Amino acid sequence: MAAASSFLRGPLSVRALGFIGLSNNRLPQSLTLFHPPVHHRRSYVSAATDEEVSARISAVTANSEAPTIFDKIIAKEIPSTIVYEDEKVLAFRDINPQAPVHVLIIPKLRDGLSQLSKAEERHTEILGHLLFAAKVVAEKEGILDGFRVVVNNGPQACQSVYHLHLHVLGGRQMKWPPG
Repeated sequence: MAAASSFLRGPLSVRALGFIGLSNNRLPQSLTLFHPPVHHRRSYVSAATDEEVSARISAVTANSEAPTIFDKIIAKEIPSTIVYEDEKVLAFRDINPQAPVHVLIIPKLRDGLSQLSKAEERHTEILGHLLFAAKVVAEKEGILDGFRVVVNNGPQACQSVYHLHLHVLGGRQMKWPPG
């Protein structure tokens, strides 16, 4: 599994989470910690993976209008390996690939579309274009004979960036069930 930021490994303190702008350094209710026996004297993230913790933290600020990392990639403020681009979408390689081919496809305009569950009828055109772009990326990457398109929606699905995006995965046998 992919690893989140190194601060999420090992002991996790409320103070360490303060950087994300939580008032009074308080944890959101959705982020649960457990306390091991007293002799350990430290709090550790329960059986949750780094990805789950990262997703819960990201969900706290999901409705913010602040630019996401994807907005910065679109603006070319953060470098990426672009695989495909047109007037509506940008596709680039994931920096933590989960398959030999792992490309993210994002709409260039967020238009309130931070996650699929926020989609409205007015988003129909861009949603269709994202899927068409997935086919174009699969063709460019030579995986048209077998690829998977994944959309993570919300913290339970480990969505970590609240700017709608598709994952195009391929280049190996995909297993079922996926999760």
